Amino acid sequence: MLYRKRYIMKNMIMISLILALAIISTYVIYYHFREESAVDYSSESLEIVYHEKNGNKILLNKITPLADSVGLSSKAHTISISNNLTREVRVRIQLVDDIKAIEEDKCGEFLIPKENIRVSIKFSNEGNEIYTLGELESGILAERDISALEKTDITIRFWVSKDSDLVNGSILHYHGKIIVEEITDIGN
Repeated sequence: MLYRKRYIMKNMIMISLILALAIISTYVIYYHFREESAVDYSSESLEIVYHEKNGNKILLNKITPLADSVGLSSKAHTISISNNLTREVRVRIQLVDDIKAIEEDKCGEFLIPKENIRVSIKFSNEGNEIYTLGELESGILAERDISALEKTDITIRFWVSKDSDLVNGSILHYHGKIIVEEITDIGN
């Protein structure tokens, strides 16, 4: 009888420890991922989450000219946009120079020419659209409508074009920011 009580007590303590460990692990993992995908912008209409550690900042600093097929497998920058309204919302995704980072680094003369930077943007389950950054008007990658209460994921990639005259290991680099904004002047 005494042996059985010790056995039950020992099992209860082990189960309690395992349960406590599971709860603590779940808590730590949940808050780790929640912190990584913190909402970067929220309004009545949009919730925008930049999933990368640097948020919306882009740094292209490894000069390796690549073919588009290889560039499409380069590091991705992901963004989630949620429309919180019961009507369609139009958004603009734009890539602009990060003037603050350029001034802090004092690197204006070491920037990759925009004609050498290729950019790919992909919306959820659609195909990739590939551009040369220098050809884009004001750096606008896309303007899209997001349906009522819909969430869309965007993947953006950057690389140096294989047609560029830049050499591997060059000290040139690019500082940029991905800007997502609601377009309100479309006559809705």
